[in-house]
Amino acid sequence: MSGLEIRELEAFLVLAEELHFGRAGERLYVSQSRVSQLLRSLEGRIGATLVERTSRRAELTPLGEKFLAELRPAYEALRAAVDHTRATARGDGGVLRIGFQGTIDDHLANAIGGFEKHYPDCAVELTEIPLADPFGSLHRREVDAAVVLLPVEEPDLVLGPVFSRQPQVLAVSSRHPFARRESVTVEELAECPLIGIRGPAPEYWRHAQAPEITPEGRRIPRGPTAGTLQEGMGLAAAGQGGMMLCRSTAEHQGRRDSVVFVPLTGLPESVLGVVWHAEDSGRARAFAGEIAVRARS
Repeated sequence: MSGLEIRELEAFLVLAEELHFGRAGERLYVSQSRVSQLLRSLEGRIGATLVERTSRRAELTPLGEKFLAELRPAYEALRAAVDHTRATARGDGGVLRIGFQGTIDDHLANAIGGFEKHYPDCAVELTEIPLADPFGSLHRREVDAAVVLLPVEEPDLVLGPVFSRQPQVLAVSSRHPFARRESVTVEELAECPLIGIRGPAPEYWRHAQAPEITPEGRRIPRGPTAGTLQEGMGLAAAGQGGMMLCRSTAEHQGRRDSVVFVPLTGLPESVLGVVWHAEDSGRARAFAGEIAVRARS
């Protein structure tokens, strides 16, 4: 254990899930070479190879598989011990860490207020989730629950109540021909490059936020990609494409001289959902219950 760094263990655990150095680096917010460096350091301490590298992917060795099986529960127990001790030091009933995408609307704010009322000894911490990484904070256990745009198809995450169904709009430059329209149909997206979202968001989620084909099979041109909402707005203002948003997010952006938000018809509504890790329960489920109560009202 001499000199062992927790970052080496985290790099191994993420690489074991992704089996790809590039994607592991994206999730850890470090370079691909840094992931390789951390792994080499860990293997040096152990004295054996844990991961076989190829030109395309990575594969765990038999020893790596055994190490993963023993490390994962120990690592999660360590994280739980830190969280519990932190809660004890604060003298409260624990902490509920909530991640959210975009803005905190009235529905979410009321749910947080309801949770605080019913669980006064539990502190609530709010963290904004990057647009380009909707599930990373949950995978890394940095938050207990997250409010994100659907869809959610992660096998280790639980989707709770859904809410905030909103019509979609298209953000375009004020100079774009669509800017003078009262609305735009989904089929007309074939005439406008769509601004996409960069990884590490999974491909199915990125395609939902910026589809590549219309319902009638027309190809939608690909525009540049953005990592944040503000970056996407900047690309739209510069006339490099249109960006799909829900109506409430567009309203939160306020009036802009350089960007126009045009109603988009023919697509399903944008929907938010509460998500938590399958191995967690308790506070996250209690918070989801507050969301559910308000979704029914």
